[in-house]
Amino acid sequence: MKRCAWATREPLTSYHDKEWGTPRHDERTHFEFLVLEGAQAGLSWETILRKRAAYRSAFARWDPKKVAKFGARDVARLMRDEGIVRNRAKITSAIGNAKAFLAVADEHGSFDAFVWGYRDPAALSRDLRKRGFRFVGPTICESFMEAMGLLDHHERGCFRRKR
Repeated sequence: MKRCAWATREPLTSYHDKEWGTPRHDERTHFEFLVLEGAQAGLSWETILRKRAAYRSAFARWDPKKVAKFGARDVARLMRDEGIVRNRAKITSAIGNAKAFLAVADEHGSFDAFVWGYRDPAALSRDLRKRGFRFVGPTICESFMEAMGLLDHHERGCFRRKR
């Protein structure tokens, strides 16, 4: 079975085969991938996947309503959590992004309804930044859109590529 060249070992292979590029419409999954893509900036995706379970626990099972209420004590707790990337800017951006995520969902009925209107990562990045999101540059938005199935960037010949 042929797959994308980057999916050569675990946990990348399982992620590629079961998740990456599968159209997703769940709000928590959108929030999860937005946070994880931001956390990945400057690191490998394999590193983030290995920390995924710790992130799920640290960030209230990806409940943006709970994360939006995180305060200074939560930031301090997260900065001590060896299971996640302990970068203050990334941690505080996740909290701020939860607030912005909820505002977008309120305005559009859901974050899903908002994000599925985009096909251009640069346009999505600009709009998210205008709305107060951080760690959402064009490259991160493209990765987010690929992961969530908005863009199909499976390589030619990959068994998951749409025909």
